[in-house]
Amino acid sequence: MSGVGRRTVVSAAGGAGLVAALAACGGGSAGGDGGGGAAGGTGGKGDTGGADASSGADETGGTDASGGTPQTPPLAKTGDIPVGGGKVLADRGVVITQPKAGEFKAFSSRCTHAGCTVASVADGVIVCPCHQSRFDVSDGSVKGGPAPSPLEPTPIEVTGDAIRLG
Repeated sequence: MSGVGRRTVVSAAGGAGLVAALAACGGGSAGGDGGGGAAGGTGGKGDTGGADASSGADETGGTDASGGTPQTPPLAKTGDIPVGGGKVLADRGVVITQPKAGEFKAFSSRCTHAGCTVASVADGVIVCPCHQSRFDVSDGSVKGGPAPSPLEPTPIEVTGDAIRLG
């Protein structure tokens, strides 16, 4: 019997697929550009895709006021977040809200019911389009729908008009 056996071909094909899958998962976190991978959305309501999240030197990861620690790029500017509403940044996995003027909160944008990405924020609630779960903008608690638990809080820092992950 000569040539390549069936097991060898199947094993090689499976190995190549695994390598491709691992390579696709590898490069998203180092740059922090929010556009890594197929999971990064561009069509979510309120999603900016990172294009208008910041401007100036901070976009390239400038340094903080102490002069030594690199800053993360801003998620958004305070003026982008309406009072009583918010903004879904699906590509970053976060929703930022402003329950009261000058008070900013952030939560995971993944609904606790079926894992869908929340799509809108208005009139004091964050709404998931899949099954209409509704969450409070001030604390992420469930206000209605099938969601079993609140949205997970995400730490943020507000410096000047920039909102960054905390």
